[in-house]
Amino acid sequence: MSQLPEGVCIRLSDFSETFDPSVERTEMERGVPKQRVLNTQVMVKLSCTLMFVDAAQYQAFEDWYFDTIKRIGWFTAEHPRTKQLISCRFEGGSIGTLQVINHRTGRCARSLVLEYLR
Repeated sequence: MSQLPEGVCIRLSDFSETFDPSVERTEMERGVPKQRVLNTQVMVKLSCTLMFVDAAQYQAFEDWYFDTIKRIGWFTAEHPRTKQLISCRFEGGSIGTLQVINHRTGRCARSLVLEYLR
């Protein structure tokens, strides 16, 4: 399995994590609603920003995105909160909008959503 290119870091300042609990809830005529688990695993979504130190590093990431994982492939990356390796992909194959931080050095960022099964 492919790995997120070396040197690409996930910025922690705007990191957030959500998931769909995959629970079915049935309202009752009287009493407490019944609930049951639909799936044993849930899809977790990590909203984050990938940081690139220069134009060469960004170009290597873009080549990896188009040629290696072909926009929709799974890859391993370090979870920003737990520091464990996870198998994830880009939600809908989207890598968000490129934001140039420094024109001289080529430093830039992309805000995107990663998803993985927990």
